[in-house]
Amino acid sequence: MRKVGVTMFSRRDLLVTAASFAASTKLASANTPKTGFDIDPSLLPQRVEVQEQFVAGQIIVVPSHHLLYWIDQKGSAMRYGVGVGKAGLEFTGQAVIQRKAEWPSWRPTNEMIAREPHKYEKFKDGVPGGPTNPLGARALYLYENGIDTYFRIHGTTLPSSIGRSVSNGCIRMINDHVIDLYNRVPVGTVVSVI
Repeated sequence: MRKVGVTMFSRRDLLVTAASFAASTKLASANTPKTGFDIDPSLLPQRVEVQEQFVAGQIIVVPSHHLLYWIDQKGSAMRYGVGVGKAGLEFTGQAVIQRKAEWPSWRPTNEMIAREPHKYEKFKDGVPGGPTNPLGARALYLYENGIDTYFRIHGTTLPSSIGRSVSNGCIRMINDHVIDLYNRVPVGTVVSVI
């Protein structure tokens, strides 16, 4: 895959950085909106310091820590808790956000239908956007070399899945959090999932 203006770094560098974030960041502020369910405070959006080697304008996802970092300025990022793919279904590598959608429609992939027909066959014709749609309030579509990967960063109707590895590969966020990210991130943003 071609590089798109991203500083390359090792998985170890990012994991060490992510571990230090987890150990050193403060709990979310008291004015964080109520979610209606319990969530580990470390998974709430918060501003964190990052090593200056990370280029502003990129997203880094660390599935092993269930965290997404929007690096919006040198040395600083917004960090969000996420749910990620089950073992063997997760996306890894680098992609570009090539499309964004508000209240997106959804259709399970053919692979999802084949893997779990009892669960997904009924949705083969798709589900219109709205509050009951599995993609939630917003979706950021990940592409590699101009080709849709079918992986997304999106909202969820199951906020209890944040901080867990349960999805069919996509990166899910609480709806309020994905709306915040959606409003910050432009099309063309590079996403690295390590």
